[in-house]
Amino acid sequence: MYSAKIKVTLRKSILDPQGKAVEHSIQSLGFNNILDTRIGKYVELKIDTKSDEEARLVTDEVCRKLLANQVMEDYEFEVVSVNGN
Repeated sequence: MYSAKIKVTLRKSILDPQGKAVEHSIQSLGFNNILDTRIGKYVELKIDTKSDEEARLVTDEVCRKLLANQVMEDYEFEVVSVNGN
């Protein structure tokens, strides 16, 4: 079995209004050294397969088909073996 840890973020060229709202709130708390804030998604998957390569392929396909809008978002992931696989 494998665990995939996925991070999905807006591309740098895309305006992030949620990130800006959080940034302004942080600054209103007195943290004026915060220069940029971006909001993204974090997803964990447990994948029942015996192959590291298959776990990576499944994770990539799930990201491309469901988790990330490839026009606006980038994704990266890490796949690790769990339970001694």
